Amino acid sequence: MKKMILLLLIVYISSSVSAQNLPPVFGQEYAGKVFHDSRVRSYLAPLRIVWKNDGDGRLMNNAEKLLEKGNGQSELTDAQVCTMRSTDSEYPAILLDFGREIHGGLQIVTSASGRNAPTKIRVRFGESASEAMSTVGGSQGATNDHAMRDFTVEVPWLGVAEAGNSGFRFVRIDLEEPNATVGLKEINAVFVYRDIPYLGSFRSSDDRLNRIWLTGAYTVHLNMQEYIWDGIKRDRLVWLGDLHPEVMTVSSVFGYNEVIPKSLDLARDITPLPGWMNGMCSYSLWWIIIQRDWYKYQGDISYLKEQREYLAKLLDILFTKVDDTGREKLDGGGRFLDWPSSPNVKGIDAGLQALTAMAFDAGAEMCVALGDDVLAKKCAAVADLMKKHVPDHNRLKQAAALLSLADMLPAKQADEEVISAGGAKGFSTFYGYYMLQAQAKAGNYRAAMDNISRFWGGMLDMGATTFWEDFDLDWTDNAAGIDGLVPEGKKDIHADFGAYCYKNLRHSLCHGWASGPTAWLSEHVLGVKVVEPGCKVLKIEPHLGDLEWVEGTFPTPQGVVHISHKKSPDGKTITKVKAPKGVKIIKQ
Repeated sequence: MKKMILLLLIVYISSSVSAQNLPPVFGQEYAGKVFHDSRVRSYLAPLRIVWKNDGDGRLMNNAEKLLEKGNGQSELTDAQVCTMRSTDSEYPAILLDFGREIHGGLQIVTSASGRNAPTKIRVRFGESASEAMSTVGGSQGATNDHAMRDFTVEVPWLGVAEAGNSGFRFVRIDLEEPNATVGLKEINAVFVYRDIPYLGSFRSSDDRLNRIWLTGAYTVHLNMQEYIWDGIKRDRLVWLGDLHPEVMTVSSVFGYNEVIPKSLDLARDITPLPGWMNGMCSYSLWWIIIQRDWYKYQGDISYLKEQREYLAKLLDILFTKVDDTGREKLDGGGRFLDWPSSPNVKGIDAGLQALTAMAFDAGAEMCVALGDDVLAKKCAAVADLMKKHVPDHNRLKQAAALLSLADMLPAKQADEEVISAGGAKGFSTFYGYYMLQAQAKAGNYRAAMDNISRFWGGMLDMGATTFWEDFDLDWTDNAAGIDGLVPEGKKDIHADFGAYCYKNLRHSLCHGWASGPTAWLSEHVLGVKVVEPGCKVLKIEPHLGDLEWVEGTFPTPQGVVHISHKKSPDGKTITKVKAPKGVKIIKQ
């Protein structure tokens, strides 16, 4: 009898596991046909009413009730709710602000005060107030690309409806049907995200830098969905080049997270060789560099071994794209660094020369770790050959930064002649990270921190709660921020600017590739440099600039490292470090 019970228990457990933990009534029908979502949902009430069309109270009343905390449940009560009433020619509408950018949708809870029938309402999400007030296909370029942000939905009488899946901060609700009434007990944002701790942290005597660090971390956090995306409204895709700053931010803030290897593996598996990832040669180069950096921070040799075959074949293809003089001859894919650099073809050529050499350097490091000394030596030899041919950067900051980081151009020369010229002018949200890295390599930490404060802080000044797909300080002249309706005579920072694939309101205001300052501040100001894979050896080398103090934490596979720096009256920096067992600390 005991053996029979044990056998039945084993069968039940096996059935549950093979069906991926569905309730037992599902049996085996769904075995192998289910995937789990590792995210959670929270419900947020709006924080303020930005605008409303209430017809002086004739079309809407009790709108302020929508700002109260709810419970998501329809109720048979006489409690006051927000009531919207349309006529045959007038339609009520309201614009709500949830306070900061989120990823998810909308929960609409109706009451018994409306008519006993479904009612059509129009929902418009916006990363800015002006986007939520816009119409798809209008002159300002609003779209439904990648995610529906402007649509009509029916809501039940005395029930709950959920709709939408986008990135937004603002929501406009319009009652669309004539001569209709709907009672709105609650309108909540459905916040969908990974419930993960911020293991890394950064605090200093400069609150603006603190906000920038945290905003970059939050920008990437929102994009850590089932895979890591570049944008939560538009660009809900795995872009390999864009992924590198995100990987550095994840490593500095969250430590290991499954979203990184899942995304890297997805790109590998959907890109059979000799194809280029995302159709761009540079993005296959970035895949190699990312693999090296992920291994550097996580030290997972088992995962690295899973990349061995693809990595070796990709490197073999890249060898054929370098001629006997060391010049790159990449073809068959878009020659791309980032969008703002696109017109500068000569500068792109220089950037790709440097990026290819950097990829071979990364390949050599990984081949050594994998025990393939022959391939490692070949990678190193080709990288050295490429570094003997230094193309003209053509005054392109992106190219100068890569040439510096690839040891092809002296760091101080790259910084003084190109990167620091004009300060943050010519910076981009993606390649700004590499410009900052090049400035750090040149020892110009103060200028880099000033650029962070001016460029990324400039987005905060315009109401940003996440960092944008692109930004130009010139846009801010006579421009209104994203957090309100644009006054007459002012430019709309969202609707009036942008270029390439991100014109006007199509422009994403939450783009993970813009998070570079978060990783940069952890590495160069908090001063954490990884010396050995898996963070087994860390060098603490802070550069405080004008800061009086800095403190924070840094995640490692062995645990969290606690660090503080404080300037003494004589100008020296006093450093304290508390590290977990298994992490060796080298102080400057």
